Formats: sequence, C-alpha cells, structure tokens
Amino acid sequence: MAVKGGPADSRTRSTVSICIVIGMCVFFYTLGAWQKSGFGKGDSIALEITKRTDCTLLPNLSFDTHLSKQGSSGELVSPVKKFKPCPDRFTDYTPCQDQNRAMKFPRESMNYRERHCLPQKEKLHCLVPPPKGYVAPFPWPKSRDYVPFANCPYKSLTVEKAIQNWVQFEGNVFRFPGGGTQFPQGADKYIDQLASVIPIANGTVRTALDTGCGVASWGAYLLKRNVLAMSFAPRDSHEAQVQFALERGVPAVIGVLGTIKLPYPSRAFDMAHCSRCLIPWGVNDGLYMMEVDRVLRPGGYWVLSGPPINWKVNYKGWQRTKKDLEAEQNKIEEIAELLCWEKVSEKGETAIWRKRENTESCPSRHEESTVQMCESTNADDVWYKKMKACVTPLPDVENPSEVAGGAIKPFPSRLNAIPPRIANGLIPGVSSQAYEKNNKMWKKHVKAYINVNKYLLTGRYRNIMDMKAGFGGFAAAIDSQKSWVMNVVPTIGKIATLGAVYERGLIGIYHDWCEAFSTYPRTYDLIHASGLFTLYKNKCSMEDILLEMDRILRPEGAVIMRDDVDVLAKVDKLARGMRWNTKLVDHEDGPLVREKVLYAVKQYWVGGNQTASA
Repeated sequence: MAVKGGPADSRTRSTVSICIVIGMCVFFYTLGAWQKSGFGKGDSIALEITKRTDCTLLPNLSFDTHLSKQGSSGELVSPVKKFKPCPDRFTDYTPCQDQNRAMKFPRESMNYRERHCLPQKEKLHCLVPPPKGYVAPFPWPKSRDYVPFANCPYKSLTVEKAIQNWVQFEGNVFRFPGGGTQFPQGADKYIDQLASVIPIANGTVRTALDTGCGVASWGAYLLKRNVLAMSFAPRDSHEAQVQFALERGVPAVIGVLGTIKLPYPSRAFDMAHCSRCLIPWGVNDGLYMMEVDRVLRPGGYWVLSGPPINWKVNYKGWQRTKKDLEAEQNKIEEIAELLCWEKVSEKGETAIWRKRENTESCPSRHEESTVQMCESTNADDVWYKKMKACVTPLPDVENPSEVAGGAIKPFPSRLNAIPPRIANGLIPGVSSQAYEKNNKMWKKHVKAYINVNKYLLTGRYRNIMDMKAGFGGFAAAIDSQKSWVMNVVPTIGKIATLGAVYERGLIGIYHDWCEAFSTYPRTYDLIHASGLFTLYKNKCSMEDILLEMDRILRPEGAVIMRDDVDVLAKVDKLARGMRWNTKLVDHEDGPLVREKVLYAVKQYWVGGNQTASA
C-alpha cells in the first residue's frame, strides 16, 4: 500500500523543481552570454574582433610632437610593405598642379594653371619628404603672423611684395604684417572699411570666397570676426602663396578661374572678394562674373578692389590708359546689371555690389531676350564641367520678399539649424529628422574620439580635413575658433550634400579621391575619414588614397578613420608601412559592431637621407 506524502513533501518537491528550472535558465543564459562574448565558437566574428581590437591605447601611439616629448615608439612587428621616401626634389610635390606638366597645356583662359593630374602609370608610390629642419607650426593665433622658414624656405615674396607688406624675413621665421596689394596698411583697416557697408559683425556674413588670395591675409584677419574665407590662388603664380596661407593656419587651396567651374556648390558664399586679383572680369561675355554669381548666395556681396575701380584718379599709378580702364569698368558695370547685382558702394579703389534675393526683384530677368539662362537642372554638378556664359537660375519664390532657396540664420545659430536645402526637400531622400539624427550621432562619435585623442579640441590640430564630410556633422561637433575644417564631399557620392554644409556656416569643396587634392604637402594637422574606403572600393587604389593622405598630412599629424573592420585591417597594414603608428579600436557601442575606428599618428622624419625617429 502506497504511503501518501504529506503537505510538507509536496512543498519540498515543488521547491526542488523550481530550483532545477532556475538553475537551467541561469546555465543557458550564461552559456549564451559566453558564446556571444567572442570567446565561444558560437560567434566567430566576435572572436576575431575581440582578438584584434581593444579600447585602450598601445604605448606606441602618441599624439605629442617630437619637440614636446622625446622618446620612441616600439618596433612594428607585423610584416608590412615598406614605402620608401621620394627623392628630395619632390618635397613640394603637387601631382595635379605640376609646373613642368602644366607647360604642355594651352595658356588661353589660364587652362595651364588648372588641374591636370598624372595618369596612373606616372603616379609616385613613395613618401613625399619634408624639408630638412621641418618643425611643427606655431600654434594659432601666433601662426597667423609667423611661419618657420624651414617649413617653407622661399624668400622671393619678401622682395617682390616688400612695399606691400605681404611677408618679411626675420631670423629663422617669416613674419606676416597683414598687408596686401590693396591694403598695405593692414587687412584690419581694410576689413573695417568693408564692414561699414557689409554686415560682417552680426553673423549675417559667415562664409567668404577670396579669388586670387595671395598669402590669404584677408581671410586670416576675417577669422577673428568669425568669418570663414575659402581662399584660392594658382600654383606658383607668386611663389608658394597658398603654401604660406596654410602654414599660417588659414583655409586655402590651389585653384584658378580658368575654363572649368569652381568646385563649390551654388548659393554657397555670403561674400566674394577680389583684391587686385588680376582676373579679367569683363572678358568672355562676363563668364567669370557669372561663375561668381552661381556660388554667391542670394543677398550676398561681391567686393572688387583695385583696377579698374575709380580709374579716373588712379590710372597713372596703374600704368594703363584712361580708355582701356574706362572700357573695362563699363563692361563690369554692364554685366553686374545683367546679373541684377545692386551697386551699394564705391569708395576709393573699392566697389561693392549686392546680389538680389530672388528673381522676382529683378525686372531684367523677365526679358528673356537679354538674359541667357543656364539650361542645366543641377547647378551643383561642377566637377570638371566647363563654364558657360549663362546665368544660373535661382529657386522659385512665392512673393518678392522671400529669399530664393530659403533664408539662413546668422552664425552661429545656423550651425545646428536645419539647412534650407534639407527643410525644403531639395536633397532627395534626406529628411529633417534624418539630419538631426546625423548630428546626434556625430556628437557621440566625437566624444569617443576625445577619450582616445585628448588633443582634438585643444588647438593642437589647426588645419583639419574631413575626407567624406556628409552634412558636416563632424566639423559642427568640433566647431571652435581654435581650428577649421575643410569639408570634402566626394564627387562619386550618391547625393550632393556640400550645399547644406555651407548653409551651416561651414566651408568645403568637391573632390574625387582617385586624384590628388589641390594643396601642397604637409598642410593638414588632422585628417578624418568615415566610410571613405568602402565608398571607393573598386573605384581606385586604397594605396593611392593613403599615399595622398600621407602627402598632405604634417609630420606628427593625426588620422581618424571609421570603416568596416575588414577594410580597416587592410588600411592598417598599408599605413604602418608609411611610417604611421596605428591602433584599431572598437566602435563606441561595443565589439559586436563591425564598424571600427583606426587611429594613426604620422612619425616625424625629414628628407636629406634622414630616417624616421626610432
């Protein structure tokens, strides 16, 4: 006869069953967590990532300069392809503006000064050497006024422009007094004169274009007024002028108004400027003024200083005839009227025009027979596109008081406001919500960057480049007067975002990274690239892109690259062969995210048979 257990036995069995169930749950939960951690066989990707990444810095990755911290990095043990230094004669090598190659092209309309890149078989596959004695530039704002002679050892401008106060040689440095051809007494006084007409002080004018910039003193002195100028000049029209500008910590590129469109979007700049820039504005039916009109924002200003303005008084000093100068100014006035620019000032040798805010306020635009409008439906499609003597149409408005394309807030409010191009649906597939989400993401990324590179926001890196800028989220997240960012939008991208970058009060340029950038070697302190190598996969050589990054990066400059882990593993191997110290770390969301971040520091070394520091 079976003996029935009492209530106490039932309770015991129930307790045991519950304990068994809980124990099994804990076991399987622990097993799953162990596998997903990358140490079990259940997740081979996590295992590989865990092996190759670590959120701590290796001892051999230092962001200090060799002048501030003596010592060496550890030996690189991975077998990598070692890139040799180029011969010393290539120290200032600019592959797409090579002077010997330029002489093979027509001089008409400055064609020979434009970009003419080397074919693939002629590209250098070596490291461009810094000159002997190269040192880290002075920190901003001292760099505005002083450049080490060893970094840019060219004295011709100190003689050619002596009376105009461009640059002076003193001891082992160049000093820049702030003068220019049209402002020998200094850029500050000249800008004060412009500010009496143009609203520079209140943030209405934030972005400016300086055509034929010299050593960029105009742009240099605008910076303290919170105005960012994109300055350009041809390679060696005056020896090393753009190189001097960038050594000073001032935004500049090698460029010229020739036969192709400027690499900037339409309606980008609040102000454009020519101070005796030697551009023949009246020729080719106003072609160059029409290109300035394309990139000038509705309501923006164009400043022309020097010949032929006020020619009746100045013709003798310019050594030109009255008839010649009068004809040139008349032609400029005629084209300005055609463009519907309003002349708001002419004082001394400086004239200022203002572009109308929309087509409705421009009566002459309604006379179709007198105005040749451009037929292209995309005014931002400019890469290697020929300029045409036509007027770029403005977006339609509903009433005469509306700003074509949308009104923009003064800076700094515009930095994080939704750009009109996005708010008005002019960038396909991009909503206001997506833009705001992108902004938050970049703030998060930059916070993680600072945890690794403590110098990012300190001013240690003055000239910064974002090689794939998107909407300028990285630049906006680090915005400071201690640095500036060249926001590069690759021409092969699916959507053109550079117009929105400018509407934020930032500057940038279109470029195809299968070619060399329009700058001198050693002109950027920090380079950022997010998704760049994935974008250019099967388009051009990863090695070529990395060698170009090395060319434009200063010794002891830093690089931050975000991309897929497999892509960065290949990048890492090449980078270490270029005398870069590298470290691959996890995404800030953890090791299971395939996107990783590769940090790098370029070692200090110079030409003249010297080797990298041990």
